[in-house]
Amino acid sequence: MNRRQLTLSLSFIPALLASALVSVPALVVAQNKPISIVVPYPAGGPLDISARILAEGARSKLDASIVVENKPGAGGTIGANQVAKSAPGSQQLLMGAIATHAANPWLMPNYPFDPIKDFKPVSLVAQIPNVLVMNIEKANQFNIRSTGDLVAYIKKNPGKLNYSSGGNGSIGHIAGEMLKSLTKSSMVHIPYSGAGPAQLALLSGQVDVMFDNLASALPQIRAGKLLALGVTTQKRSEALPDVPPVNDTVKGFDVSTWFGIFAPSHTSDADVQKYAAAFADAMHAPDNKDKFSKMGFTPERLSPVEFAKFVQSEHAKYGTLIKAAGIKLD
Repeated sequence: MNRRQLTLSLSFIPALLASALVSVPALVVAQNKPISIVVPYPAGGPLDISARILAEGARSKLDASIVVENKPGAGGTIGANQVAKSAPGSQQLLMGAIATHAANPWLMPNYPFDPIKDFKPVSLVAQIPNVLVMNIEKANQFNIRSTGDLVAYIKKNPGKLNYSSGGNGSIGHIAGEMLKSLTKSSMVHIPYSGAGPAQLALLSGQVDVMFDNLASALPQIRAGKLLALGVTTQKRSEALPDVPPVNDTVKGFDVSTWFGIFAPSHTSDADVQKYAAAFADAMHAPDNKDKFSKMGFTPERLSPVEFAKFVQSEHAKYGTLIKAAGIKLD
């Protein structure tokens, strides 16, 4: 190669390097931009724990890092609204729940987003009974051993007992108001910033009663710190086979908790399917199924279309229920 040929060859190198510097980092950023799962409740609850299990399990399938961000407040509304209003390309997902998508919209007149139009359901994670639990010392003090005993006591002593919940509009709040409505009795509602703080208040004796998520309550029930009076579904739970449904005593009582992954409405259908496949694999991996089982629930298996129909049905159901029971925020 003569000097002129060598000079011509070398002249192309800066252009090639410039092209590489532009294209390669852009490709790396596109592939590795982190995905955020927003949990609209405090750390430590079943939604938070589940989100972290799924984030770890889906990371390799999505070829991206996945971070879990806790954004509690207003019964889950603050975190949910953040994802609903997120910018296209932000890669934010929501661990939504019955409160954010079925109950709160009927309880808050100025709800900041449309739970049906502003989200695309990705994957239902679980449906779990709630359980009516009482501080064991308070139960012994007032000689309460069943749902029937509790109802009899609060009818004779209106306003004497209080119940905690994960916040105004939470499923624990709705369940408590439903119990009061159906039994024509009175308890004082004390809302907290999430189910975790509400349970701590129950355990410490600051409050008397709580409709807690079964996954959260189960360890404390097994440890003898909480007394389980009844499950909130119309069938018994396999995790607590000796505990009867509240409905056996209070006819018409039927509440269950569910939660799942949602994407903002601007997410493409292709990305929804990609997320759904990755999280389904993570949910049903043997190690993860064992972790979920210890929390008291079995992962669900619904397609995005099936999950969307389920959410619409739950939204309508709780609208009817809340209006009929006259449930209002404190």
